[in-house]
Amino acid sequence: MYYIIRDMKKNLPIPPIPATYDELKDAYIHLLHEIAWLKRQFFGQKTERYVALDNGQQVLKLGDAPAAVPAVETAHISYDRVVTPKQEEKNGHGRSPLPTHLPRVDVVIEPAEDVSGLKKIGEDITEEVDYKPGSLFVRRFIRPKYAKPDADGSTIVSGLLPYRPIDKGRPGPGLLAHVLISKFVDHLPLYRQERIFKREGLAIPRSTLCDWVEGCDNLLMPLYERLIERVLDTDYLQADETPVQVQDRLIPGKTHRGYFFVYHNPGEKAVFFDYRESRSRSGPMELLADYRGRLQVDGYAGYNEVLVLSGRIGVGCWAHVRRKFFEAKDSDPARAAVVLSFIGELYAVEALARENNWTADNRLEARQSKSVLVMAALKAWLDTECVKVLPKSVMGLAIAYALNFWMRLQVYLTDGALEIDNNLVENAIRPVALGRKNWLFAGSHDGARRAATIYSLLCTCAMNEMEPFEYLRNVLDVLPGFPQSRISELLFPKTA
Repeated sequence: MYYIIRDMKKNLPIPPIPATYDELKDAYIHLLHEIAWLKRQFFGQKTERYVALDNGQQVLKLGDAPAAVPAVETAHISYDRVVTPKQEEKNGHGRSPLPTHLPRVDVVIEPAEDVSGLKKIGEDITEEVDYKPGSLFVRRFIRPKYAKPDADGSTIVSGLLPYRPIDKGRPGPGLLAHVLISKFVDHLPLYRQERIFKREGLAIPRSTLCDWVEGCDNLLMPLYERLIERVLDTDYLQADETPVQVQDRLIPGKTHRGYFFVYHNPGEKAVFFDYRESRSRSGPMELLADYRGRLQVDGYAGYNEVLVLSGRIGVGCWAHVRRKFFEAKDSDPARAAVVLSFIGELYAVEALARENNWTADNRLEARQSKSVLVMAALKAWLDTECVKVLPKSVMGLAIAYALNFWMRLQVYLTDGALEIDNNLVENAIRPVALGRKNWLFAGSHDGARRAATIYSLLCTCAMNEMEPFEYLRNVLDVLPGFPQSRISELLFPKTA
């Protein structure tokens, strides 16, 4: 929302007044859509959930599809959802038991009256969850010193101090991991952490916390570089980008808009963030110079030159297509309902494959037998309707977007290992979207690059369902003295 308000305040030139009735009508519809979109951003729900009406209301009189297209009813899919044990547990009422791994503190409450001579026949147990703040402690490394029985008695022997995350620093790996997790997972800016530590009786200036984050980034950099190599070691890559505001000394009082380019390897469940000072194509071009696999992206033009290079195959994202028609449902609900229903058929196949844990071959077979028919019917409908709508209307732009990227959108039908959309990499971006509402901007371009390093490791950790604090604490503990030739052992297990 900050970006919307900021852009609205720009001194943008006023567009010329439309000269003809059709142009005026087109501009009017476009403005109505913009106003509705802004209201939804400020006051409405952000969900894109769409509940289709019954078939009699969905298929309105918008023109018949060409006769060569298979009947639409052949593309509809019916299936029985598999109820998992977890879903069965949710049915019914009653509270779920508290986790057994939590320690129990027993408080015995005896009756107020005298029970001497009475026989105990049982007990009622009521459990509640309580909390006490996390505790700080001081670890002391005690190294006894011994003098060798030399002639002069000058030789002293003592134990070697272990490697520490920050050389000559006072924070231990657990405290450093806590600071990083609080900032990049729990979205607590360092000034808030400074106050929390002060309440616990430990004064840690914010400048010191900043130095600790920088020291951890320097320590984790070799691991980050190895993570990049692993993510790019694939023939299927997903990419997306998200903005981040950055303080810049060259423009006092204002912030610079940089970008995190995010690259995800679905097969390895690994992701990394690459900070760039602009959204230009130079970032992907530089990073993907040697990549020759399939690249799944949205319609952002910055990836076009990357895809043109020899050996690269572009894969489209159906989530972005669906979003265009979802945004058009207020201005053209009839056509939007038809397209959203078609796309719902495509996602029904994906849901069935996911719920039954199908292999890539099984998913490919289902797509070839069902999704291909749905897409053929949808393509015929788009070709018919594209000439009936105003090109610059919301619906016209949505149809044009789908047709322009139709070749990419079909690629996922050729390989069951490909995803139907880019949602996995968008999910990886979510921590940044939540975090920037709290920390608002990065302090510098170097600070944004440090954030990219730590986000990369923690988001990959989340994808592998690993507890982030334990992972980061263990890595920070062993990394200072770890051989660089074996740095890959500290990454996540490579998928077979």
